[in-house]
Amino acid sequence: MTQVSFYTGVTDRLAFACRLLRKAAQGGSRILVLGSGHALARLDADLWRFEATEFLPHYWVQSEAACDKALLDQTPIVLAEHAPPGWPGGRLLNLGLEMPPGLEAFDRVLEIVSNDAEQVQAGRRRFKLYRDAGHAVTHFEANA
Repeated sequence: MTQVSFYTGVTDRLAFACRLLRKAAQGGSRILVLGSGHALARLDADLWRFEATEFLPHYWVQSEAACDKALLDQTPIVLAEHAPPGWPGGRLLNLGLEMPPGLEAFDRVLEIVSNDAEQVQAGRRRFKLYRDAGHAVTHFEANA
């Protein structure tokens, strides 16, 4: 089963996501980030300016038709609204409000929940869905 980690009480979801993505990339992991086009555009901008002394290599797959397979295969952080065809699984950071499809392909899913009422409600719903589906769910109070 997929291991799911929830980080709740997060003040700034995208800054927290940048820190998680940096940690994954530094550890040699590849990670797929799923979310809305709006959230991905903001995350893309934040990844470019996250730290002045480092670069977090990432590739935003804005459409399946324009997807560069070589970049997709070489980049540790991939942003997309839907998993690109042939994505090998591994780690997933979900920025969406719903449980992402195709969880069986992923070893680990990261969920970041802010203090926003809509985020809290959607996060509780996803937590219950993951748990009811038999996934190993852990919870961390981020306070960040």
